[in-house]
Amino acid sequence: MDLFSAGASLVPIPIEDGELAMLPRMPLPASPGQVLEQLIRETPWRADTIVVYGKRYLQPRLTAWFGEASYTYSGLTLAPAPMTPLLAQLRATVEDLTGHRYNSVLLNYYRDGADSMGMHSDDEPELGPRPAIASLSLGATRTFILRHKVSKRTVKIDLTDGSLLLMAGLLQKHWLHGINKTAKPVGARVNLTFRYVV
Repeated sequence: MDLFSAGASLVPIPIEDGELAMLPRMPLPASPGQVLEQLIRETPWRADTIVVYGKRYLQPRLTAWFGEASYTYSGLTLAPAPMTPLLAQLRATVEDLTGHRYNSVLLNYYRDGADSMGMHSDDEPELGPRPAIASLSLGATRTFILRHKVSKRTVKIDLTDGSLLLMAGLLQKHWLHGINKTAKPVGARVNLTFRYVV
């Protein structure tokens, strides 16, 4: 299915070697603040260590994994918890908007500006060669950074409260992405990345 055929409300973002689109405000079952508060309250958050270049580090954020399959990245294997009614409702909306099916979701909780996400690609074999990953952001705006692996071109996108970003095609093969720490005072943010694990 073409990336934009089903999700007509998503606005394509021109980018080489991949497909990228964004919806500034996704329809939600309540206000973004209410959904954020419920997710923070209901989620069994974990503080995990990961392996980067052979060394173990505590992830600078909290995480949770829900869905139908286990997921392994950076030496960490996550066993899935069953999706809550709220997560299932959000997934259904994301599927309708993007035209892709998702069986799992990774939640990342950025408590403040000291929490971050290192540059990486979601290129694990169980996601397949052309994964479609839909990223819903709730709470404080953070800057999403993409960097091309060869040309080093950098693209920056502000992920605002209630926004939905879709990464697809060969984007994970050719690009890294992440979120830097910031010294600016920022509030809490929860990011949900819906994906299909084979």
